[in-house]
Parts: sequence; structure tokens; C-alpha cells
Amino acid sequence: MIRLFLVICCCSISLYSCSKTSSPAPDTGGGSGNGNVPPAAARRPASLGVVGDTANVVKTVNGGIVLMGGGTDVDAAFKWMIERSGGGDVVIIRASGTDAYNPYVNGLGTVNSVETLKIDSRELANNDTVAYIIRNAEMLFIAGGDQSDYMNYWKGTKTGEAINYLLNDKKAPVGGTSAGCAILSGIYYSGENGSVTSAEALQNPFANTITLYNNDFVKSPGLSQVIADQHFLTRGREGRTIVFLGRILKDWNIVAKGIAADERTAVCIDKDGIAKVYGDYSASRPYSYAYFIIPDAARQPEKFQSGQKVTWSNNSQALSVYEIPASVNGGGSFNIKTFSTGAATGGKWYWWWVDDGVVNKKEQ
Repeated sequence: MIRLFLVICCCSISLYSCSKTSSPAPDTGGGSGNGNVPPAAARRPASLGVVGDTANVVKTVNGGIVLMGGGTDVDAAFKWMIERSGGGDVVIIRASGTDAYNPYVNGLGTVNSVETLKIDSRELANNDTVAYIIRNAEMLFIAGGDQSDYMNYWKGTKTGEAINYLLNDKKAPVGGTSAGCAILSGIYYSGENGSVTSAEALQNPFANTITLYNNDFVKSPGLSQVIADQHFLTRGREGRTIVFLGRILKDWNIVAKGIAADERTAVCIDKDGIAKVYGDYSASRPYSYAYFIIPDAARQPEKFQSGQKVTWSNNSQALSVYEIPASVNGGGSFNIKTFSTGAATGGKWYWWWVDDGVVNKKEQ
């Protein structure tokens, strides 16, 4: 009996020697009040369903961040994250929608489980079990939707803390698409007053639809002075990203950088800050692109005032931009820790500038 007790204790303490733990998620409600254990569904609030094993598994993870541009999901980017998850538990979080990612992600690689949590209130975002499920994931993906919902529901909650724990302490791979991508950069656009177009932003860089926040939500390593944008070429968002960078410069005196991904495109950044660009081939559109946009503190906008068209020219050299075409195997290479012009490979350098509200580009 003594030997049996020691074996059991050893297994429960050494998580890495045992593939799974039967420790239940904390019970934060849903019981009948008579001391009975609540049903499984009541003990997994926000869950839209699980594919695989609900028993927690511990795997060695390899950190990374995925900024996906929306539209059709990029299979190669999910496989990149799954490989870094060690085949552990995958959690999808969203504020609207379905569990459609569960079978999709499960079919792309070997994982212990895939679960979708629909966290559409601050009450759910502060639920201990919801936070527990996220913190015990080996991979997290934030679905598309409305980033203002994510900000309003998750910022300053246990869910927000759990996301940052995965990024900075556990160092698990974390990605997001569209709205999910938007909140992964330290400086982010909330869209809470409606989505601003490039034309609107270039006409008035202080329009009330331009709502930016500075490092008060998700703390992604290496992205504290970066703003991300998505659906980039498809929705012609070059102009609005330029205005975002101008506002960050004017409002906070920060020379921020931009990382922008087109649809069907994913910027995958490893733990060393090296980004590669993944995308799925299409016969009608062979490549999608990602952009690394670099302002210069010495090249300030010439005209950047409320109610007036933007001019940011500096002799047609306002912003230096590196364009990398996506590929299934990962296109190009860019160091987001340094944003060094000398270390980039696989793409082309451009100058971008704005004359009287019109964006212009030329190859360097």
C-alpha cells in the first residue's frame, strides 16, 4: 500500500512524466447547490464544443505569433502553430460565431484537443474556468469578428491575463485572424466607432472613427511599438495604416512600425523575432503579400491636421516599406526585433508617401 501511494503521488506531481492530468478545471458555478458535482457542460462555461480529449495534457511548447490577414484561413500557418504546440491542447476564442475551427484545426495535425470558447461578456471573461482552459492551452487562436468586442469584453479581465500568460510566461504559440490579429499588436485600432477606410482617414486624420490604444491590452513580445492591419490589399488599407502611424507619432511621440497582411496571408513570427510570410496558392492570384512599414522620426508629415487632407511626402520618401510575397513554405524573412533594412530577404523595398490625400508608391 505504501508503494502504491508513492507511485500515485509521483505521477500527480511530475506533469512531464505523465502525459495527462485528471485535475478538473475549477468549478465556478453551475451546480445545483446541493453539493452534487455539476454536469460537464456547466463546468466548461463559454465552450461551444471540444474535439479530442478534455483531459489536460502537458507538452513542451515553442513560442511564436501569427498575424493572419483574414479571408480564407492559411493552412500552413496553422500547421506552423500546431508544430510549436507540441501536439497539445488548442483553444480558439471568439465573441461571436461557431465551433467551425474545431474540426478544421484538428484535421491539420495531431493535437490532444481543440476547443472553441465563445466569450461574449465580461462575466464570462472573468470566469475562473474559462481562464483555466486558456492558460492550460498549448496553442491559442483568436478568431475574426469585431475587435471592439474583444476590447470591451476581455481587456482587464482574467481572459486578458490568460492570453498574456500564454504569450509571455508559458511562451505558447498564439495567433489571430482579422479582428483577432488586430488586438495582437501592442498599439491597436479598436474600430469601436465603425471601421475607417483609407479615403476617410486621408481626408481627416483625426476623424472620430480613428480610435487607437497604446499597450493596454495584449502584450505580444516584440510588438509593443507595432500596429497590425489586415485585409490589406483587398480593402485598400494602405492609406489608413499610414494615418494610424501618423497619429501614433503625433499623439504619443512614438515612431511605431506597421505590419500588414493581405487576405489569405499570415505573418508567422518565431520566438527570435524572425518573420516569414505564409499563404495558399491560387491560380487566379498567385501571391498575397505582407508589408513591414517603417516611418522615420526625421521625416515628419508636412500636413497632418484635423479636417484636412494628409500630406506626408518628404521628397517622396516618407515611409520605407518592405513587401514580401507569401508562399506555402514561408516567403522571405524579416526581423521584427530590429526592423533592419539590411537583414530582410525575399522581398522588395518601396517608398510610400502621401500627396494631398493620395497614397503613392515607388520601388527603391
